Amino acid sequence: TYALDNKNANFTAQNITFDASGYPSFDVYYNNNFFATFKLSVPGIHNVSNALACIALCNYYKISKSNMKNALKEFTGASRRLEYKGSFNNVSLYDDYAHHPTEINATCNAIKNKTYNKSWVVFQPHTYSRTKELLDDFAKSLLGFDNIIITDIYAAREYNTYDISSKDLVEKIKTYNREAQYFSTLSEIAQYLKVNAHSGDIVISLGAGTITNLSDYLL
Repeated sequence: TYALDNKNANFTAQNITFDASGYPSFDVYYNNNFFATFKLSVPGIHNVSNALACIALCNYYKISKSNMKNALKEFTGASRRLEYKGSFNNVSLYDDYAHHPTEINATCNAIKNKTYNKSWVVFQPHTYSRTKELLDDFAKSLLGFDNIIITDIYAAREYNTYDISSKDLVEKIKTYNREAQYFSTLSEIAQYLKVNAHSGDIVISLGAGTITNLSDYLL
């Protein structure tokens, strides 16, 4: 077994620290005995948990600690999972597939371990039904970012028979005393960010649809 917060698990992580990129280092204990120190090249506490699962499996198959450490250090993440896309005007741009409130919370928590000035999230809701059903959860999950931009819902397989729009999400966010901007096109968003995002800021494009193309407009 493995766990971040249960000392009774076989594999646990202790002394977790994060560098300026948000990449964690941690000591792994196996049955309460020191096992090895690991360094990851992906951000977020959730990836420490993922690494523990991998370490437990590798140990079961008697893979050496050195191979585990090297492989985990060399892994730089899956496509569209807080993927670094480049920078404009010294603003770092990341792209993430998160399109459910739980995923958005994980992404938000992961970037907080990075060093930056202000964060900008550009969120494209995915499907009308999910936006309608989880409207309040989406609003709450986005509050952790410093600046919030919402664009039109990506319909995917659906038609809008739910009487819902991205403007409803903007209004829901405002009920929590936070501002949010709405733009219908990626080009409008890019122009707004080029004027308003400042050196040292980070921008995260968020969603499972066409929002991934925002980097093309900015870079």
